[in-house]
Amino acid sequence: MGIFTRFRDIVASNINAILDRAEDPEKLVRLMIQEMEDTLVEVKSACAAVIADQKKIERALEEAQAQAAEWQSKARLAVSKGRDDLARSALSEKKRFEHRAEFLTQERERTKDTVANFQSEIAQLELKLNEARDKQRSIIQRRSAAVARREVHSRIRKVDTSEAFMKFEAYENSIDRLEAEASLVDSLRPKESLREQFSELERREEVERELEELKRQMRQSEQS
Repeated sequence: MGIFTRFRDIVASNINAILDRAEDPEKLVRLMIQEMEDTLVEVKSACAAVIADQKKIERALEEAQAQAAEWQSKARLAVSKGRDDLARSALSEKKRFEHRAEFLTQERERTKDTVANFQSEIAQLELKLNEARDKQRSIIQRRSAAVARREVHSRIRKVDTSEAFMKFEAYENSIDRLEAEASLVDSLRPKESLREQFSELERREEVERELEELKRQMRQSEQS
């Protein structure tokens, strides 16, 4: 396939549509990028060759124009010296270089157009290549994310959730037993007897009497 055919195929291609139909998009986009890079190198090489030709043409054009100007000057000199024969010869040479200059001017314009076309094609290829590289990065990221999700799901499946719940249930049952035992101890604790309650009242009454006696003594002491 020639360089220009490949270029047209690449620029006209719909990368997303091609990859959507591919069995191995990652491999295909890698091959596409390689093809684009190779084509871009060839297009740039061809453009560089035309630019080199353009510079040669420009140098030849400058030389032809200089020669035409020189023979024009010689013709003037011959006329001034009365040498019409030399003047005719000089003018004939001048016309020959002028014709060459016209031809070279046309060639220069054609090479300018060719270089401009190459530069446009290079820009289009670079845009397409960047699009393919972006797509490649997206595919790689998606594959990495899919692999990570698969590993997580695999680890989750490996966990014996039933065993874990059984451990939690056993732990809760042990807490329930401890709470029940604590409640039972509270219920079996002996209550304060009636005699003890009266004894407590008597002790409080004695404390009150002693307090009143202490206050009475302190008042008497103050009065005396």
